[in-house]
Amino acid sequence: MEDRRVSSTNSTTTIVAVGLSDKSIQEPKVLVSGNDFYAFPRIDPKGERIAWIEWGHPNMPWDKTELWVGYISENGDVHNRICVAGCDPTLVESPTEPKWSSKGELFFITDRKSGFWNLYKWIESVNEVQAIYSLDAEFSTPLWVFGINSYELIQNNEGKNLIACSYRQNGRSFLGILDDVQSSLSLLDIPFTDINHMTSWNRCLYVEGASAIHPSSVAKVNLDDYGSKVVDFKIIWSSSPDSLKYKSYFSLPELIEFPTEVPGQNAYAYFYPPSNPIYQASQEEKPPLLLKSHGGPTSETRGILNLSIQYWTSRGWAFVDVNYGGSTGYGREYRERLLNKWGIVDVNDCCSCGKFLVDNGKVDSERLCITGGSAGGYTTLAALAFKETFKAGASLYGVADLSMLRAETHKFESHYIDNLVGTEEDYFERSPINFVDRFSCPIILFQGLEDKVVPPDQARKIYLALKKKGLPVALVEYEGEQHGFRKAENIKFTLEQQMLFFARLVGRFTVADEIDPIRIDNLD
Repeated sequence: MEDRRVSSTNSTTTIVAVGLSDKSIQEPKVLVSGNDFYAFPRIDPKGERIAWIEWGHPNMPWDKTELWVGYISENGDVHNRICVAGCDPTLVESPTEPKWSSKGELFFITDRKSGFWNLYKWIESVNEVQAIYSLDAEFSTPLWVFGINSYELIQNNEGKNLIACSYRQNGRSFLGILDDVQSSLSLLDIPFTDINHMTSWNRCLYVEGASAIHPSSVAKVNLDDYGSKVVDFKIIWSSSPDSLKYKSYFSLPELIEFPTEVPGQNAYAYFYPPSNPIYQASQEEKPPLLLKSHGGPTSETRGILNLSIQYWTSRGWAFVDVNYGGSTGYGREYRERLLNKWGIVDVNDCCSCGKFLVDNGKVDSERLCITGGSAGGYTTLAALAFKETFKAGASLYGVADLSMLRAETHKFESHYIDNLVGTEEDYFERSPINFVDRFSCPIILFQGLEDKVVPPDQARKIYLALKKKGLPVALVEYEGEQHGFRKAENIKFTLEQQMLFFARLVGRFTVADEIDPIRIDNLD
């Protein structure tokens, strides 16, 4: 429970029991308290034990957490608490997703030793943990929101206990069945290459996933009697059921690995070549490139069907979606590359990716553009202010002032930015808003007027500075939009105006779509 009665900015977080009696309304009973954050309270089948995850400032839940178990007394109090994982000072780990089996065994996921989130089991009699299956792959994701469910404890038709799980490795997701007794993993063949969540019911799995040709969908997966093979796969809900009609236009992503500025250290991205069954450029012409830096920044982009990306590739553009150092999905070492280096590693990796594609003859070096929203917008602005790789850029509600971002944030992220940036001097030196004189190429900015995370003044300051400097610049402000655009007409308008802006300034082509242009200062 998050109690904001005393302070709305520094609320008290606890695990509580809420009475279900309809006779009177009672204050929730506090079971566990004392730390800054709690997640995954889980009671065993007999109601005798409770497991939970907790962590405190300055950590985020992917930095360092603790898994605890407490015993429930007859009057409902929690006593005899035991730290199962996360309290060993010789290990840095972030346990997550505890779950009790029907037999009262405690399973969970942690990234101890290997740096990859793998499945473990608690051996209560000796208070030790045992790895179920070790793999350099991520069986869970960062706890940005509650409700993550990466695995399910199931039984096959013979009554054998198994674990249905999803994991990410080499840029894609896999669905598998773990036998913790034999320590074996069997892969299930489904068309999804990306899996977000799963649940089970009546011996069936229900999986939220996607692929390069499937939009975000929910599928029902029927297994054989042994729980080892898929006998039926059926999509029961799709976010875009008509998208397959346009499959011939789809550009399929290629996972690329490219060298960074750090010798021997590589980063990853998804490259989408231009694709249109009707039109094709001459073999002598290299396509323009739009590079996207994802938000978060502790997040990742995935190689799945994204119609916004297909908008570009169907119109002659190459597109690359970068998982710069600091992204998730590649283990702790990769994720921690961004500690104290936000605005450096992400920017360098995006520039290195663009250079890699140029050097390999994939794109035109004179038509490199960059875009991003929120934290990705920050990377975009920083790349344009501090580097000369890109010829134009688009920032969607991008962070321009890191100090203001820290000042306006909420309890959950109140120390997050400090871990990524560092000293006060670093905050100043890495904020593009303090170095508007260094911008040297055209920029288009999109901003919601009700944005509380990135106030509109940040975009306006950059716009006015570039206008005064004589650079082509445009600013689009949306009434009623906050941090992230929600209205379909605004999302469409943003895509179209980016296309038109880049085409006019660096693309060297005429846009086929009928789009009414907005005014570009210092050009029109």
